[in-house]
Amino acid sequence: MRIKITFEELNGKKIILPVHYNYLIQSFIYKNIGEELSNFLHDKGFIYKKRKFKMFVFSRIFSKNFKFLKEKIEFDKNIYFYLSSPLKEFISQFAEGLLKRGEFKIHNNNLILKEIFVMPIPEISKITKIKMLSPITIYSTLYKDKKKKTYYYSPFEKEFNFLIKENLIKKYEAFYKKRVEFDFKIKPLNVNKNFEKIIIYKGTVIKGWVGNYEIESDEEIIKFAYDVGIGSKNSQGFGMFEICT
Repeated sequence: MRIKITFEELNGKKIILPVHYNYLIQSFIYKNIGEELSNFLHDKGFIYKKRKFKMFVFSRIFSKNFKFLKEKIEFDKNIYFYLSSPLKEFISQFAEGLLKRGEFKIHNNNLILKEIFVMPIPEISKITKIKMLSPITIYSTLYKDKKKKTYYYSPFEKEFNFLIKENLIKKYEAFYKKRVEFDFKIKPLNVNKNFEKIIIYKGTVIKGWVGNYEIESDEEIIKFAYDVGIGSKNSQGFGMFEICT
């Protein structure tokens, strides 16, 4: 299930946010769902062996116009982002939380809720073209000289496809509590080095990729990926895509 949330600055001013705003939005999401569900997702989540998955994903922030001001972004008075999850209760609680409050403060911006729109389920085929609404990231943790290092893969490395598939299998099994086997292929379409994005999340550098891709799998699996996100760190604002029509 996916919703589009639109906010307007209370006094008609420009909305200014840090360039690296992922943690702000993630915290905002947690604050606007019920305490029980918030604690469950934040502290426990859906378990696959030693992995914990939150089972939601959100997009970058969009606006009609924006410009960079050093370490900040200046948006128009209206901004919106998408939130998606296979857990309908999560989406419902978030929407209800926003409707009850109506007014919000995000990083010195006084905002009012303008609209919550429930996105229609897109048509999905076994081979589907997608556009990233937030960067895909996938990585391995390596150890060299007893030091831990995170290696982020690009869409041009064979590990990129393999690790995204394995990650999606883990999320599916954690959510549905059943074993599954499926094929999943992803390939970049006209993606180059300029599509790499570097995001700082709570002091940690995360590398991801935007752009258009082609994915191939069962329709059910693609729909699950649409709801939960592909790649890693979905609940931190990575791996949301839309279906290209």
